Amino acid sequence: MRILLVEDEDRIASFVAKGLIAEGHTVERATGVSEGAAMGVSRDYDLVLLDLLLPDGHGRDVLAGVRAAKPELPVIVLSALGEIDDKVDLLDMGADDYLTKPFSMRELSARVRASVRHGAAASHVVTIRDLTLDTHTRVAKRGGRSADLPSREFALLEYLMRHAGQVVTRQQLLDAVWGFDFDTGSNVVDVYVGYVRRKLDEPGRPSAIETVRGAGYRVPS
Repeated sequence: MRILLVEDEDRIASFVAKGLIAEGHTVERATGVSEGAAMGVSRDYDLVLLDLLLPDGHGRDVLAGVRAAKPELPVIVLSALGEIDDKVDLLDMGADDYLTKPFSMRELSARVRASVRHGAAASHVVTIRDLTLDTHTRVAKRGGRSADLPSREFALLEYLMRHAGQVVTRQQLLDAVWGFDFDTGSNVVDVYVGYVRRKLDEPGRPSAIETVRGAGYRVPS
């Protein structure tokens, strides 16, 4: 997962980032309200971890901006403010969870997994421009075409769509769709990209999945 960590304290940010990176996540950090709100709205994340007491304001302003632009993006508040009123206030504003500092990495990891599962369940239709994917029925639609996708094709397209605009390497797709122990010398990714293209691409139109030479594949955002 790609996670935005909004935290101004270097020690805490390092502790959280190291733990999440060790579990295979990508972590990007913001250190204040302005930076956190801008990154949360303009970039593609699977989760936001949000401190409240920031140098240039209060984390609730980041939460409000993210909620207005991306209502289904999971947000977990990480704060030393442990009073019930603080928790209720932030949960009422739209936070998905609230974890009081200090916390263990094991508990944070469990909360991260739970929040992302909840967020994914809440949004079962992924739409990128003219391409849609229903994660319940596994039906992909683009223009006048519609296709029921088998599990591997579905997983590949969903991963690319949830990382729309980003170049995804063949190794990333192998790890996400086929597992870390799959033969890295295989051309299976290219084969399955071809399957999806044949089902969704129309003559005379750009492909739903772009090839980025020497790098990987991308669904344009």
